[in-house]
Amino acid sequence: MPHSSDSSDSSSFSQSSSSSKQDSSDEMRKVQRREKNRIAAQKSRQRQTQKADHLHLESEDLERQNAALRREIKHLTEELKHFSTVLNSHETHCSILQTQPTVPSEVLFTPLAFPQSHISSPCFQH
Repeated sequence: MPHSSDSSDSSSFSQSSSSSKQDSSDEMRKVQRREKNRIAAQKSRQRQTQKADHLHLESEDLERQNAALRREIKHLTEELKHFSTVLNSHETHCSILQTQPTVPSEVLFTPLAFPQSHISSPCFQH
């Protein structure tokens, strides 16, 4: 009888040893999975930070471009006012315009409003 009890003890030990190896293996896989997950989360946060940094730089660049375009609009508007004033002043002294029938103002601003012979006339050299 003692012999049979020894054999049951040894099989019990074998199962226990096998079970603890299984638990240890499962625990190692769990630790590895957590480590891989931690690294993946860290990389994801790093990509998010890089994307936010890139968007911030792009936003600053667009703000600079916008400011430059606003300055250009302001300059062109001032230039338009100046040329409109010059044109209005010129119209009162222009002998060509006084001898020709009245032309709508939108036609005066097109490149084809005057024939080339008028462009070289003294009227346009004021």
